[in-house]
Parts: sequence; C-alpha cells; structure tokens
Amino acid sequence: MPQIHIRRATPLDVPIILTFIRELAEYERLAHDVVATDDDMYVALFGERPVIEALIATKDDEPVGYALFFPTFSTFLGKPGMYLEDVYVRPAARGLGIGRKLLEHLARVTVQRGWGRLEWSVLDWNEPSIAFYKKMGATPMDEWTVFRLAGEALQKLAGS
Repeated sequence: MPQIHIRRATPLDVPIILTFIRELAEYERLAHDVVATDDDMYVALFGERPVIEALIATKDDEPVGYALFFPTFSTFLGKPGMYLEDVYVRPAARGLGIGRKLLEHLARVTVQRGWGRLEWSVLDWNEPSIAFYKKMGATPMDEWTVFRLAGEALQKLAGS
C-alpha cells in the first residue's frame, strides 16, 4: 500500500509547484495562459508578504499533487474563508484518495482557523471533478457567474 502524505510546501517545492500548475493548465486546456515563473511563485508563497499557501501531496515521498489556496472574506458571515485556487493530482496517482486527502486537510485548516467556508471553482465541462466534489457534499453555486478583469481591460479600468 502506498504511503500518502500531505504537507505544507517549502521554498524547495517552488519548481514542482510550477510544474504542477503547468500540468493542470494543460489538462484544463489553458496552458497558453500560464506566464508565472519560479520567482513569481516564490514571492507569492514565501516573500515578505505571502499571499498564498500551498500543500504538497506525496506518494512514497514523491510529489504527486498539490493544493494552492488563500484567504477570502464573507461579509454575510463576518468571517474569513478559504479559496482553493488549484487542486491537482497527477494522472498516475489518481484513484488513491489523494484529492480527497488534500480537501480533507484544507477543510481541517479552515475549521481550525475559525473560518466560515471553503470555496473553489471548477470548469463546467470537468464532469469527473464535479461528481467528485458533489460526492463530498460540496454544492455548486449555479446562480452565481464569475467575472474577471485582466490584461488590457484591467489596465483600461485602472486608467493606465
């Protein structure tokens, strides 16, 4: 039986985290959007003011997945929450419960911190992930539409 462990990322994990990000982007058909560098990820995770946290999933001490998350805030709850930006398990390691272990760990962290909720987004065509999340008791927020300002549109609105 393989040994599965979930641990906090360290600065030495930055290259594998970026590799996982690229693999996830490839799966999501968004590889062309990845411009992050090791330096970007290091600063975001371990710089003077870290803005994200990450977990590494290992199988027999080999990194096979990750989760990347950051705090949010709910004005309705009056409490922080956790936003799961990425969760990814390499295809060869799927089916071993690693994704569930990552989400269980994040749920424990959310509860231990006294935060009110754990949220994430999933592409609407990703039926295996949607079924996986529903099986754990997560509910889709179908009545909400995500909006994004980025690139030129963001610069224009900012007056740049």
